[in-house]
Formats: sequence, C-alpha cells, structure tokens
Amino acid sequence: MTYKQEFIRFLAECGVLKFGTFTLKSGRVAPYFLNAGEYKTGAQLKKLGGFYADCIRENGLEADTLFGPAYKGIPLSVSASIALYEKYGQDVGYCFDRKEVKDHGEGGMFVGKPLADGDRVVIIEDVMTSGKALKEVLPKLRGAANLTIAGMVITVDRMEKALGSEKSAVQQAYEEEGVKVYSIVNVLDIVAALEEGVVEGKEHVPAIREYLARYGAAEVQK
Repeated sequence: MTYKQEFIRFLAECGVLKFGTFTLKSGRVAPYFLNAGEYKTGAQLKKLGGFYADCIRENGLEADTLFGPAYKGIPLSVSASIALYEKYGQDVGYCFDRKEVKDHGEGGMFVGKPLADGDRVVIIEDVMTSGKALKEVLPKLRGAANLTIAGMVITVDRMEKALGSEKSAVQQAYEEEGVKVYSIVNVLDIVAALEEGVVEGKEHVPAIREYLARYGAAEVQK
C-alpha cells in the first residue's frame, strides 16, 4: 500500500474516520466524519507523526520550525518533528503558541524554538474547515519575526465549498493569505480506498459522491 492508503486505514482503525450520517458544525449532513479526539495513545501519535513527516518530505517542504497552533496542533507538531528526525534524519525545531501571553517567568506568546528572522515555518494542523484558525495565527507568527510560511500540512482535505463561497478553505488560504495547504490525503483518496477495499464501507461511496456533487469545491466538480 502507499502511505496514503496506509493512513486511511490508520484513520479507520483509530476510529477517527467514521461513515454514516453526521450533522456537521456547518449544518451540512455528511456521510462521513473525522474526529481527531479519537487519537488517545502514544503509539497512535507516533504513527500519526510519521504520516505528517512523509507528507512534508513528499512535497519538498523545507522547514526550520514546525508550528502547532494551540491546542490540537501542539502534540501534532511535536510528533511530526520527532518523526522527521527518526525517519529522515532531519532535525527541526517545534513551536506552539499560548492562548494568553505569559507575563512572568520567560514570558511571551510562544513556547519551543524561538522564531527568528529568515526562519521557514510549516504549520501543522489537523483539518481545515473555514480557515479561521489560520487567519488567527498568521498575525502572531508574522509579528514575531520576518519569517517565511513555507506551507501548512493537514490530515484530510474535505474539498468542500467554504460557507458563502464556491472555493474550498484550502483554496482560500492560498488566494487570500498566500499559504499553500498540503493534505496527507483528501476525500477523493478516501473514496478510492473504499472502492479498492483498503477499508470497509464501499456501500457508502454513492452517498459520499452525492454529497460532493452538492458541496464539493470547484476542483471536485471538474
């Protein structure tokens, strides 16, 4: 199997990827759901970090620091930085933000490798729905130093239209913020894995395709 197929099987085995009928925060009723709260063990995080590392390497992303937005991004950036070293011998820093600026001790907004002028930063996140989290964190990063946002890596690109737009949140991130978003897999990879028997649930493919016909962004409709 490719690492993408292995990742989809991993999502299903962890209970992160589920099929059925789910009402999303957006109000849309979807035939599949992703719940990152199902990652619960060190073994799972170690394996997850490896998939992030594979995606970073496959896309040729050069980074001095992996940044994980608080709170979900914190363990993700740590596990990805460990995996980059263990799998590829690439030693990069990791960093995350505080929800509130610390005014005692070492103080500051960030924890981990200090951000410096000239740094190349890759943001590590779970999923991107509306792009709100990226918009919140970019001013913090760009205000800390004259750095380059080399990209953002997420687990799954749902490839759905953002609310009030024909474009996906991934497309908007690049067009509005200049940040290219890379995903370990996308929903079409998941459909292919179902059809090929990589994971069980082939009977859900028609519902997913119908959902994408209604809510899929432009690249899905081509």
